[in-house]
Amino acid sequence: MQSRAAILRAAAKLFSEQGFAGTSLKDVAEELGMTKGAVYHHFTNKESIAVAVVEEHYARWPVVLAEVQALGLPPLETCRELLDRVAATFRDDDMVRAGARLQIERTVHKVRLPEPYVGWVELLTRLLSEARDAGQLRAGLVPEVAASAIVAGFFGVQHVSESLHERSDLQQRWRDMADLLFRSLRTD
Repeated sequence: MQSRAAILRAAAKLFSEQGFAGTSLKDVAEELGMTKGAVYHHFTNKESIAVAVVEEHYARWPVVLAEVQALGLPPLETCRELLDRVAATFRDDDMVRAGARLQIERTVHKVRLPEPYVGWVELLTRLLSEARDAGQLRAGLVPEVAASAIVAGFFGVQHVSESLHERSDLQQRWRDMADLLFRSLRTD
């Protein structure tokens, strides 16, 4: 199992840096000092590695959510803290960066990956519904609409940051966007 995890880490690093098309099984094997046969022992092809990387990407989020929920913050602050931590994870975690890049490239590589963004909209809708029930949201705000806007804002910001600055400015860009978004959601 350790070799499988090492393969995923190496593949994530390479997918993050070079994309799906720019990464071969040979590259992954060389990154680890393994043979291609050793990689094939754990994965049937590059596509199966890409799927596993994206699955690992998504596996990060329940852990982050549990950590934030353990803080016992009100719902709107939970939402903001969660996304602040997600921004840091996008900056620091090769698996997350690779998963995001593979999702962005999905029209190019045609690998069947989990549907992006949907889980985020559902989670934020739930948190924003709780915020509405707690009297934290401005009157008339629809949680689903606000959740969709936040998801679009967050993932747009992370994509712009990745494209222009390899996510080095992601946290600041997200703070600026979040200040605008969350100020518009809050009751006066």
